[in-house]
Amino acid sequence: MTTPTTASSTVELDLRSRLRSLRAAVAGNVLEWFDWTLYATFAVYLGASFFESTDPTSALLATLAVFAAGFIARPLGGLLFGRLGDRIGRKRALILTMMTMALASLAIALIPSFEQIGVWASVLLTAARLLQGLAHGGESGVSYTYVAEISPAKHRGLWSSSVFVSVTIGVMLATLTGVVLTAIFSEADMGSFGWRIGFAIGALLGLYALYLRRAASESPVFEHGEQEQEVQEQDAPNASPRAVALIVAKVVLFSAASNVAYYTWVTFAPSFAIANHGMEPNGAFVASLLAQCVVLLLLPLFGHLADRFGRKPMLAVYGIGVVVVAFPVHWILGSEPWTLFVSQGIGLAVWAIVASIYPTLIAEQMPTKQRALGVGLLSSLSVAIFGGTAPYLNTWLTSIGMSWLFSVWVMFLGLLAVVAAVIIRETRGVELTEIEAAP
Repeated sequence: MTTPTTASSTVELDLRSRLRSLRAAVAGNVLEWFDWTLYATFAVYLGASFFESTDPTSALLATLAVFAAGFIARPLGGLLFGRLGDRIGRKRALILTMMTMALASLAIALIPSFEQIGVWASVLLTAARLLQGLAHGGESGVSYTYVAEISPAKHRGLWSSSVFVSVTIGVMLATLTGVVLTAIFSEADMGSFGWRIGFAIGALLGLYALYLRRAASESPVFEHGEQEQEVQEQDAPNASPRAVALIVAKVVLFSAASNVAYYTWVTFAPSFAIANHGMEPNGAFVASLLAQCVVLLLLPLFGHLADRFGRKPMLAVYGIGVVVVAFPVHWILGSEPWTLFVSQGIGLAVWAIVASIYPTLIAEQMPTKQRALGVGLLSSLSVAIFGGTAPYLNTWLTSIGMSWLFSVWVMFLGLLAVVAAVIIRETRGVELTEIEAAP
């Protein structure tokens, strides 16, 4: 139910203020994702630096295990910072997540190698990655909520696409860092110290992100929080256990394939090509960078189409697309950089269909007064369960000659997205303040 005070607070934020806040959110999100993605970008070098490197495949698997462990902390971050976002404001929570991420990146840049301190190098890397996971879990949930709440209802899909445009730019900057560093330094220098420069840059950029976020406006929903919250608590009933269960089920159904696709076809693709197909590192990073350029054009387009035709048909097309391309994406990839460009480009094009509207899609499933907490916790749990384990599962199945099984897994998750398209309600153009609980 929409209350007069809630509705009016949404109108009070004019278009100029909305755009200014959106720019600040996007800029901060770019830098946050740059820091987060560097781990996957330099996974091969991290494995050699912080684990026993006599068996490269074993070292890479150990690095990916730590990569997955970082996702364990994401739900905790979604819970902690989501709760803070609902209590102290979206803006302040986003500032805290950026500070935490910058600190973790600086720690990774400074950790001594396995040769210098032995197993403690692995322990410290794990601790830093857990800290990154905590920050990133909070960042994702609160930023999804923030962008959705400052967006005009009729164009929320298009505005929502800016989140993953900024995510992609952050990933591209991390990939570009790999391109530049591998071009400047020899393979030996990259393994010794070159990769550390990337994490040091990430820590420094984090300071700039703090400045940007301090200049952002607070979400109008939270700005009038005390008065609105009193009305909501009086007039809006708490969601029933059945409604909560339905929300969780819907989010898992449309998130599972998205997260597996993202961490398989986006962030880990270059490292997988280098480690498992013998692709030359610089060529792999360039090919990945070009593929990501393509998706930047597709994200706003798909967001606009979701505003025109609705969330349900876009989600159905996405699920079917995942089923269709799962095996071709795997078959195309070889040792030449062009194969990575084509393979990753196809995967990214399909992923962009749901990524363009994912922040608003998940926000639209939540009642207003628990939105930051619900979005943060559920999105982080889904990423942890499905996305965080995807690179390890893909690498392990490939190492035992059963890579086809991973493609089957991706296809199954794509079918779940189709199921989600059937059961979710259409929320195109609906004010977020009108969404109190799942039907």
